[in-house]
Amino acid sequence: MAPEEMGIERLDHLGIVAGMCREIGLVDYLDARDEHTHERVSVGTATLAMILNGLGFANRRMYLVPQFFATKPVAHLLGAGISAVDLHDECLGRTLDWLYAHNPTALCAGIAAQARRRVGVSSRPLHVDTTSFSVRGAYAFEEGEVDEVDAQAIAITYGYSRDHRADLKQWMLALATTQEGAIPVFLRPLDGNASDQRELAQIIEALVTHLREAGDDEGVDVADSGVYSAANMRHFAQTGVRWISRVPETSREAKALAREEPAHWQTSADRKTWWFTRRMDLPQGVERWIVVATQPGEARAHASVPRRAQQDREQWERQLWHLGNQEFACQADAEIELQRRLKTLPAWLRVESRVSIRAQYASKGHPPRELNRSVKAGRRKPRPP
Repeated sequence: MAPEEMGIERLDHLGIVAGMCREIGLVDYLDARDEHTHERVSVGTATLAMILNGLGFANRRMYLVPQFFATKPVAHLLGAGISAVDLHDECLGRTLDWLYAHNPTALCAGIAAQARRRVGVSSRPLHVDTTSFSVRGAYAFEEGEVDEVDAQAIAITYGYSRDHRADLKQWMLALATTQEGAIPVFLRPLDGNASDQRELAQIIEALVTHLREAGDDEGVDVADSGVYSAANMRHFAQTGVRWISRVPETSREAKALAREEPAHWQTSADRKTWWFTRRMDLPQGVERWIVVATQPGEARAHASVPRRAQQDREQWERQLWHLGNQEFACQADAEIELQRRLKTLPAWLRVESRVSIRAQYASKGHPPRELNRSVKAGRRKPRPP
């Protein structure tokens, strides 16, 4: 072969990606749901091309995708008879419109279910969480255009940014995966200011519904403390959703249980983790709570005790200083207010107080010297035990 007839095409890691997509039946699954299969490049093939482009360490505009594939073995990756020039922006744009019209959440769930069956991956437990993606640009509609926007489109707006870019607008994504993130099971794009407490609960319910309809075991859903609330847990109990989450330490029950000293701790084999369990009868139903302590966690807690104690002491000194400068109608009122304030006093802190009395007279004028007594509530200063 003459040198001028030779060409070099780079496969790199894209062969593994394309092979895995074929193994899970990505292209066939999408093409089976396309009513326009007469197109030269099917929606399944075009979707695979965009996946390869996205995982090819490329960050280019859609109209430059053919340039990306110009040095790749397109026929080997996408199928015989397809060349780089076929992957133009009109083809890819039409595919994106088709994916949106056919509900990306439902398509992803269907592909994931097919992939789990083909590779033999269990659907339990399931881990559910949200993340945010910051974007640049105004993303603002002109007046009068809002009504023309599809009601299903997400709102790109400001919200809590996981990547600490509060200056940028964002959109969010809720994702459920199998254990250790092996295979995505369910996804749903969300508004940029979506609430975890509301959205995670809805995602879990939709996920369980999908798995039941597909005949899969819905397993156990694992989520962080953002999903935990009395209303969500009550709804989960009613719909039969099995879940594992972390109870926020701000609740009264969690604080009380964390301070409890059980008669027996269960210990791990390496003696670095210990725990005990409790059955909790709560308004939303019966829950099984596990209190876990670790050796590194205990070390961090002990190191922070002096700093937190000093902060508490300074806070109470300021609070009692203001109380000591208030005047009350009688000694009983002053003592009642003091006891009310001391209800949240830390157990290790002691407060000594005294009440000074100042007489009030019905008429003006200087009272006799022997009656001139100070009746002002004295300053109360906390002292360590």
